[in-house]
Amino acid sequence: MEIGKQIKKLRTHLAFSQDDLAMRVYVSRQTISNWENNRNYPDVKSLLLLSSLFNVSLDQLVKGDVEEMKNLINAEEKELFRKDGTILMILFIVTIISLAPLFLLLEGVGMVIWGLIVIAMLYYAFRIEKYKKNYDVQTYREIMNFIDGKSLDAMEKQQEFGKRHYQKFLLAVGGAIVAAVIAGGLIILIDTLLG
Repeated sequence: MEIGKQIKKLRTHLAFSQDDLAMRVYVSRQTISNWENNRNYPDVKSLLLLSSLFNVSLDQLVKGDVEEMKNLINAEEKELFRKDGTILMILFIVTIISLAPLFLLLEGVGMVIWGLIVIAMLYYAFRIEKYKKNYDVQTYREIMNFIDGKSLDAMEKQQEFGKRHYQKFLLAVGGAIVAAVIAGGLIILIDTLLG
């Protein structure tokens, strides 16, 4: 962060000690030291007071920090996207595999448990869709580029857009077929073992 360097530079330019500056912005000398050493960041009220006291715009005071904060937020969002995607995949697999055993072994209670797993899966699917909408990513390639911090050029974006029309339908049908085959196989297997 650049704010610490800025505060120290502007403070020394005005020949203020840390105590002088602390008194003028209503904080402790230790707080000023923490700001200058980038141990913490001034709150908005303090930034406005500093900006006024130093007679500089808020933009000048926090120059460079805004872009760094955006990158930090984007990195955090990407990590959340990755974690939510992993959780969604695990819940999807558990949903498919657990249907037959829960139904055959626990009957009604098993179906309630399975329903809760499905609700959790839908929650994470909704979160993933929200990320995709916020960052305008649709296809697998776009998602992988997003996670890696890259972007597609205009031509690649157009090619990926062409895939979107039927992609969701095919994914839904394919997922249903896979789930039906796995569930059917598990029912036959469990029925054979119990029968």
